[in-house]
Amino acid sequence: MGNEVKCTAWLGKQESEGKALLETSEILFRGDFCLKIPFSTVKSAKAVDGELRLQTAEGLAVFQLGAAAEKWCEKILHPKSRIEKLGAKPGAKVSLVGDFDAGFLAEISKLTKSVSKHKVAADSEWIFFSADAKEDLGALPKISKSMKGAAALWIVYPKGQKRITENDVLSAGRQCGLRDVKVVGFSTTHTALKFVIPLSDR
Repeated sequence: MGNEVKCTAWLGKQESEGKALLETSEILFRGDFCLKIPFSTVKSAKAVDGELRLQTAEGLAVFQLGAAAEKWCEKILHPKSRIEKLGAKPGAKVSLVGDFDAGFLAEISKLTKSVSKHKVAADSEWIFFSADAKEDLGALPKISKSMKGAAALWIVYPKGQKRITENDVLSAGRQCGLRDVKVVGFSTTHTALKFVIPLSDR
């Protein structure tokens, strides 16, 4: 989902070796101390001589990232929109199965007029399936059978819930003969896993 770099980090007088992770909307650091810095809380970001310097509410956080510093800085200053992360293109044929938040529905309606709700339309290029619990995955065999060619299926599910886990979603998709190829943070509460038909089966 993100990038990972072993590095030294500083926050105020604290210094530690550890691992920095660039996620879709935040930076994490795990070492002698832990940091979680959402992009939305960063007051300024600079890449200087291989160091990523972030001004945060807690003070200046510095990560010794080397060549990755500039790339990370760019992603923090100009994060991709949710639709860009999901890869759906303007004018695409989209199907929505399950319940989605109003914000996402608005983003889809701006992207394309070709939207089918509650069922998968023929020749859908992008299918978004919202699964709130493991039981909802029972609809997956029917959905997967309607996929054709390079169609992409994103399964959107709640983060950190026992009623449905990443393993549940991966297992259900693979049992339908699909291949998982990408994961993104869909929102602060939900994750999205992308599945496609394996090339050999298209």
